[in-house]
This record gives sequence, structure tokens and C-alpha cells, in this order.
Amino acid sequence: MTTTHLDLDAVALDGAPLNSAAPDAIALDATGPVATLTLGTGRRLNALRPDDWAALARDADSLAGREDLRAVVIRGGGGVFCSGSDLREWDGATQEEVSESFAGMEAALQAVEDIPVPTVAVVEGFGTGAGCQLALACDLQLVNRSAKIGMPIGRLGLLVPATFATRMSLLIGPGRTKELLYGGRLLPAPEAHQMGLITTLVEDGTVDDSLAELLAQWDGLSAASLRASKAAVNYGLTPLVQPARRAPQGAASDPDEFAWRLDAFLNRHRPHASR
Repeated sequence: MTTTHLDLDAVALDGAPLNSAAPDAIALDATGPVATLTLGTGRRLNALRPDDWAALARDADSLAGREDLRAVVIRGGGGVFCSGSDLREWDGATQEEVSESFAGMEAALQAVEDIPVPTVAVVEGFGTGAGCQLALACDLQLVNRSAKIGMPIGRLGLLVPATFATRMSLLIGPGRTKELLYGGRLLPAPEAHQMGLITTLVEDGTVDDSLAELLAQWDGLSAASLRASKAAVNYGLTPLVQPARRAPQGAASDPDEFAWRLDAFLNRHRPHASR
């Protein structure tokens, strides 16, 4: 008989009371050729509720149809990107309900991937769980040196879907992906950059300047060329991506462990589980 502990230190918490207000809905600024999607205000590290993921999917779909659009920026409010889904929504949820939440997340991620213009994730603070996946769904990632990024969901008894694993494998290979998923470790941004999980590492306090420089470079290029470049690269990835998208949607959580691991996370204690 062994004793398993939930390592709460590996999962981001912002110290807000569990009954604190959820982050604001997704904010879209689409007034110019570069659209910006802002996640929350920083509270609870911008953990997103099912309605927020649905709003993100709708906004991404609306941007995909804009012929005058040149780029899309996705960032978080309050100096943090996104800590994934708001796990309070799953307190007492059935396996089917958790699976439905995962389907909603994945719909939003695919909608972001399907935007035909370049997309940039501006990652400050944390990009964890589905927040990590959202960053990887973008074409490029501008990440603060002090940020952390990763997929610690196995520590909560959540089961990784094929699409989540494929996004990581395309960037860092299957071996590295397995290492990260098995361990559930959050990577410091420099390490994530070194292994190729993120594209650009920037010094703290310079991310806005770096973003402005990047967008200025694109401003001098043909809009049609930008779209064609993205389409050409994605065409080559289609044989790898589409099977994952078509994979059957299985259970999203471990029925034997999810409830007590989630309770430990939400109530910040370390229960013991006999296995």
C-alpha cells in the first residue's frame, strides 16, 4: 500500500477565496486590422468557465471570416495569461459533465487554430493546463522570462485527450511530451523556450515592445502572403493533426481519483489515497 499526495505547489493558485468573482468574459477588440482577445482581469489567474470558452470560440469564428484582418493577439488581463479552466465548475460534476467541458475547451482551441491569419499568444505569469494549450494553439508565443507553462492536469486525475498531446508533440516530439505529461511539471519559460515549446522568450517588462516590433514587421508584408504562409505550413501538418481531431472523445477524468484530487485542490489540503 502506497500513499499518494497531491502536489499543490505544482498547480497555480492566486490566493483568491473560492467564492470570489469569476474573471470577466472574454473581451474582443477588433476595431483595426490587428484584433486582440483579452482573457479575464487577472483574478484566479484568468481561469475560464465553460461560458468563457464558448465566447472565445465564437469570437475566434467571427475573426476567421474577416477579410481585412492581418493578425490576432491573445493575452490575459492583470499580468497573467491563463491557468486553464475554472475547476470550481467541476466540483460535484459527473464524468459526462467534465467530458462536455473538455469538448467545449477543444472547440475553442480549434477555432483559434483555424483563424487564417497569424496568431500570437502573449504569455505572462502562468500558462497552465488548457491555458498552455491555448498558447500552443496560437502560431507564435511571446513569453515573459519569469512565466511558467505546462500541463499538470494528470495530478488532478484528468485524462489527456489526443488533441492536447498532439499540439505538444508537434513542437517538442513524443518523448519530451510524454516526459512533461507524465511528470506534470510546470516549466520555467527559459526551459520551455530551449526545448521549443514556445517561440520567443522576452525579458520581463518588455513584452509589449516585443509585440509591437513583431506586428510592425508583419505590417510591411502582403496580407495575402501572411495568410498563404500560414496555410502552407498548416497543410503539411494536416496528416498529423486531423487524426487527433477525429479521435473518439473518451472519458476526461479518472473515476477513482478525480473527486478527491479536485477536492484537495479546491480546499488546499493534502489528502491521502490508498492504492
